[in-house]
Amino acid sequence: MQSETDLAKASRELPQGMQEKGWEIRNFMPRFGCINERRHQLHEVIRLSGMNIIVNDTDQPLIIKVASIPTGRIQVYFIDNEEFFQRKHVLTDENDTFFADNDERSIFFCKGVLETVKKLGWSPDVVHCHGWMSALVPYYLKTVFKNDPVFSGAKIVFSMYEDDRFGGKLHKDYVAKASEGITGNSLTSVGNSPTFSSVLKGGIEYADAVITTGNFKDKEVLKFIKDSGKPMMETSLGENYVDDFYNFYNEILQESAIPAE
Repeated sequence: MQSETDLAKASRELPQGMQEKGWEIRNFMPRFGCINERRHQLHEVIRLSGMNIIVNDTDQPLIIKVASIPTGRIQVYFIDNEEFFQRKHVLTDENDTFFADNDERSIFFCKGVLETVKKLGWSPDVVHCHGWMSALVPYYLKTVFKNDPVFSGAKIVFSMYEDDRFGGKLHKDYVAKASEGITGNSLTSVGNSPTFSSVLKGGIEYADAVITTGNFKDKEVLKFIKDSGKPMMETSLGENYVDDFYNFYNEILQESAIPAE
C-alpha cells in the first residue's frame, strides 16, 4: 500500500488545522476521475458552474462540485471539466505515460480556481498553492487578476514537494498557452523547457513566499529560491507543523502591513 505523500498530508491536515485556529478556509482541487463521486457525495454547485475557461484558444466549460470532510467540517471545491478530468487516471495513463495535455489541465485548473473564488466574492488573506499543478496561480494573480479587488490584499504562498515530481516535460507550448492574452509579463523562469523544476520556478517567480518540505532536494529550484530573496520556510511536516505554517502566514501578512520608509 502506497504511503501518504507530503502533498496529500499538507493538503488534508493544514486547512483543518488553520480552521481550528479561527481562519476561514476554502479548499480547491481538480476533480480527477479516480474520485468516487457517490462515495464522497460530490454534487454540482449550479450557481458557480457555467463559466467557460479559455485554454489554447478553446472555450472549456467549468463545472464546480463540492463535498464535505465531516470529521473536519471542511468543504472542498472540485474543479471539473469533461475534457480534462473525467479520465480514471491522475497524471499518467495505464502504461504510466504522462498525459500530453497535463499542461492544459494545469492551466484550466489554475484559471478555474481563481474565477470560482471571484464568483464566490470571497477575499482571501493568503492564497496557498500546493504543488506544480497550481504553479500558475501566482502568475495569474500578479497579471490577469492584479487589479481585482477580491485579491487585492492577498499574499501568495507557493509550496513544493519532492513526491509531486514528474519526469520528462510538459508540452513545449506550455508558456505560450499559459500566457495567452497576457501582455507585459512572461514566465521567463520557465523558459522553453517546461520541466518539473522550471515549472516550479515559474510559481516562485510570482509568489510572495515559498515553502519546501524536508525531503525537497532539487538543487536548481533551491538555488532559485535563495537568489530570489523571498521569505522561505522549510518544514518536515512534523508534530507541530501547523503552528509553523500559522506563524509563517502571520509573518508575511505583518510584513505587508508595515509601510515602506
